[in-house]
Amino acid sequence: MSAPLTADRIKQLQEQKLKQLLTYIHQNSPFYREIFSSKNISIDVINSLEDLTLLPVTHKEDLQQGNDDFLCVPKKQVIEYASTSGTLGSPVTIALTENDLNRLTINEYNSFKCADGSEEDVYQLMLTLDRQFMAGIAYYSGLRKLGAGIIRLGPGVPAMQLETIQRLKPTAIVAVPSFILKLIQFAKENNVDLNTTSVKKAICIGENIRNTDYSFNILGKKITENWSIQLYSTYASTEMQTAFTECSQGNGGHLQPELLIAELLDDDNQPVPPNTPGELTITTLGVEGMPLLRYKTGDICMYNEEPCACGRSGMRLSPIIGRKKQMIKFKGTTLYPPALFDLLNEMEEVLDYVVEVYSNEIGMDEVLLHLLPLNENKASDNRIRAYLQARLRVSPQVNYVGVEQLQKIQFPESVRKAVKFIDRRAKINT
Repeated sequence: MSAPLTADRIKQLQEQKLKQLLTYIHQNSPFYREIFSSKNISIDVINSLEDLTLLPVTHKEDLQQGNDDFLCVPKKQVIEYASTSGTLGSPVTIALTENDLNRLTINEYNSFKCADGSEEDVYQLMLTLDRQFMAGIAYYSGLRKLGAGIIRLGPGVPAMQLETIQRLKPTAIVAVPSFILKLIQFAKENNVDLNTTSVKKAICIGENIRNTDYSFNILGKKITENWSIQLYSTYASTEMQTAFTECSQGNGGHLQPELLIAELLDDDNQPVPPNTPGELTITTLGVEGMPLLRYKTGDICMYNEEPCACGRSGMRLSPIIGRKKQMIKFKGTTLYPPALFDLLNEMEEVLDYVVEVYSNEIGMDEVLLHLLPLNENKASDNRIRAYLQARLRVSPQVNYVGVEQLQKIQFPESVRKAVKFIDRRAKINT
């Protein structure tokens, strides 16, 4: 295994790849060629990472409105079409070439290695492997390169997941943390001690398991208190085609500097200092089909550049604080959905939930919580409402639902993962 890159070598490598990217998109991307022309931008003046601020940012709306304009290769070279989930508007399609699929494999191979994976491991994949979900194919191809065993079981169905764990004895699982809690609950109800199983670690996808100080949040605590396994958080998006994955130190997701340049920007598109919230903005390196330059992901987080105890240098990302467009201004209080999720996960009286936000008659944000209660009685209702008031300082509306009703809310037609947040606010032109 090669030695980790030094900070100086990382910067040198990224600046070299940035120059290659700018030349490539200037020649091949209809979108960026038009941007450079209309704004009189000469790519020759971009020679360092610091020079990135001289370039405009790209927004999700650009991808949504002109998806095909980002394609840099003839369509006959496209091997795979992946798609975003459409959480923040209409889905975006990302076209991948053979080289992009190979890059995706390397990305996930690096991620599993970072999370202490080896060819000795067997991974049970508890996630969607179809419906244009890039992560599914990424995990599978990365594990193949790693040489690990793979059990493609798909999402949901705790009974089947547990039976497969007992029968095939995987050493690791890849799953959404809230589903791991459901698996723990099912095991308890069926008198199965998960600590006696073969599983020793979990790659946690799609949800935070840590606070911004890297301590476990309620979700992380509930898992580790009931199941003695090592948790590794990973964060990625379809657009970036790259993942930030924790090592065993659990102090943030490591940047893969040969695959991505990451900036954290304020509202004026200027870099923020370490340990300061900013919008993650990415520049893809080595992408052939649909490369992106200074693409604003909409995700708010912080970064740290101090060397990690694992020996790696370079940027590490904090857990995602929230999505910029999902920020809620509720009765004078600023909220992000992940904070509400943490709060609801804390409550023993709440088995499951969906957070809905909508605009009232004067255009202000209102919050409605669809809750599946442990017990639907007056005493439980009083405890839930009192807890919400104490923690939030404001009182959202509460709608108690049954299992079937909540399932219909969480899994509308064609979705590939459970919906936890619904935004019905009146849209403002952007």
